[in-house]
Amino acid sequence: MLFKIIRANFLAVGTLNIKQKTGNKMKNFKKTAFVALFALALAILGVSAHAGKPGFEKCQGIVKTGMNDCGTAKHACAGMAKVDNDPEEWVFVPEGTCAKLAGGKVKK
Repeated sequence: MLFKIIRANFLAVGTLNIKQKTGNKMKNFKKTAFVALFALALAILGVSAHAGKPGFEKCQGIVKTGMNDCGTAKHACAGMAKVDNDPEEWVFVPEGTCAKLAGGKVKK
C-alpha cells in the first residue's frame, strides 16, 4: 500500500516536471522567435538608413577609429574603422562640409 502511494506521488511529480519543461521550452521558443523578428526589423531599417540621407554626403578620410557610418571593402558594418583618417572609411556630413575638412573627399 505504501509503495502504491509513493509510486503515485512519483508519477504525479514526474508528469508535472514534464509539463513544466515543455511549457518552458515553448516560452523560450516564443521569446527567441520574437527577438529574431525584432532583430530582422532593425536590420531592415538599418540598411535603408544607410542608403543615403537627404541633405548629407559621404565624406571619406576624416573618420575617427570606430566612428564610421557603414562598411567598406575591409568590413561590412558601421563602427568598425580600425584607424583614424583611413582613406576608405566614410561618415555622413551635411552637404558642402566635406570639401572644407582637411583630408575630406566626397565619396561618390
